[in-house]
Amino acid sequence: MSSTDPKEPAQSIGQKLLSVDYGTKAVGLAMFAPAQDPYPLPYARLNYKSDTALLQDLLRMVREESVTAVVLGVPRLLDGKETTMTRRILAFGEKLEAALKPIPLYRQDESLSSFEAEERMKSSPRYNFKVDPRQIDSLAAAIILEDFIEQLKQ
Repeated sequence: MSSTDPKEPAQSIGQKLLSVDYGTKAVGLAMFAPAQDPYPLPYARLNYKSDTALLQDLLRMVREESVTAVVLGVPRLLDGKETTMTRRILAFGEKLEAALKPIPLYRQDESLSSFEAEERMKSSPRYNFKVDPRQIDSLAAAIILEDFIEQLKQ
């Protein structure tokens, strides 16, 4: 199966997943280690400087955290069409996939993940029932990872 096919059996995905919510101002990250985490957890927020700097940061993180697979959120319009940002993220994904080898990169639809992150923040005491702009990107990355794992189960 190709490294972009999210239908691979869960056990082949690995022991530690990193999810990336790519943005031109901030990049949200989430992690999930099935053996120790109950669900995907927000991990970090990086300030976006350039694709090259982001690539270096992600590769360092993958190495330091022993990540076995990476999930990149890819936005689409609700009708499934691509946007300028979709094309930009897909191009970044190609560079990331080449740099990660042999670690697989999966692409996951991230439509409405930021909206869902805002709604969760508004209804959670963890976030004081308020939207926290400093944490929204990493929570969106956790939602992307939740969606990816849910798709594996289907």
